Amino acid sequence: MVSNYMQNMMQEASLIRKMFEAGAKLKAQYGPENVFDFSIGNPSVPPVKEFKNALKTVASDSGISHGYMPNAGEYSVRNTVATKASEEQKTPIPAENVVMTCGAAGAINIALKALLNPQDEVIVICPYFMEYKFYIENHQGKMAVVQSSADFDLDIEAIEKAITTKTKAIIINSPNNPTGKVYSEQTLRALGQMLEKQPNPIYVISDEPYRHITYGIVVPALFPLYRNSIIATSFSKDMSIPGERIGWLAVNPQAEKAAEIVNASIIANRILGFTNAPALMQKVVALCLDNKIDSNIYLRKRDLFVKLLSDLGYEVSVPEGAFYLFVKSPIEDDKAFCELLLAQNILAVPGKSFGKIGYFRLAYCCDDDTIKNSKQGFKNAIEKAK
Repeated sequence: MVSNYMQNMMQEASLIRKMFEAGAKLKAQYGPENVFDFSIGNPSVPPVKEFKNALKTVASDSGISHGYMPNAGEYSVRNTVATKASEEQKTPIPAENVVMTCGAAGAINIALKALLNPQDEVIVICPYFMEYKFYIENHQGKMAVVQSSADFDLDIEAIEKAITTKTKAIIINSPNNPTGKVYSEQTLRALGQMLEKQPNPIYVISDEPYRHITYGIVVPALFPLYRNSIIATSFSKDMSIPGERIGWLAVNPQAEKAAEIVNASIIANRILGFTNAPALMQKVVALCLDNKIDSNIYLRKRDLFVKLLSDLGYEVSVPEGAFYLFVKSPIEDDKAFCELLLAQNILAVPGKSFGKIGYFRLAYCCDDDTIKNSKQGFKNAIEKAK
């Protein structure tokens, strides 16, 4: 008998995955070229060539160990990642403050496991990646939702009003999924200044898998702006290797109880069943940390898609990063409109999945032809909605 909790979880399971699976059936029925799948952030860009070269190098090394390793990951890899993270965060980060993980999801989960007591609250900013709710509940926490500003920026005043004595952490995501918003240094500084005034420490967990996919803008370093901060990220998007499930966690060395948080995260990396990031992938990414996919590829797709939809009358917010469009639904019921799109073999995810009714998300990490050839379907759907 499945537990009541898991029965509820199955009811709330990610619509993104459901749409992805529906897409597979449609492609088998109508042919891949006649289905326009914008449901899941699965990069269409090939992995960076340096990754493939590093994979060959590591795989051919007769001295490589495939045995168990420290739960935090291979020390030499942690040291290499810490050096790179120190550059990005403009803060010296020792290898001891880095934990290699099974993707950004693994990093967020071990951070929450380390921090949360039962019923502790974690603030998330709407619209948000829907699996945050599951991650928080995994560790007996409660999700508190705060609306973003009209332009999807952090609303510092609203966040402050949502803080209670049970607030333990805030999850931010920049560039944001689903909006593509990049939080500015000014905004992050204001967040840090507000949090420093709180009587109890509140940790900011910054989910950053899209850090290197931006358009003429740089994601600010969080560590110099707020001491109680933690970075969770992966190589899935910027190296285009999501299936390898490789990422890392870094705890700001200036954070309150930093060493305890790191140690608790390391233990969590073991007891949650992740054990640690795969040994082979740790070695591989350490050899090509500086190699990222060309963001201009996604910039071209973004501009192509924004123009196509705008010309048809859709209201589109132009993203600053990541590879998603968060589009205003022509009708208030975003799920119903996504059904209209589905009737045109277009797979989109309702804004309700991200906590924001009245929008839908389109992932443009796909072939250009998928975008171009979807035009008639988007035209038909918006006409049916009128």
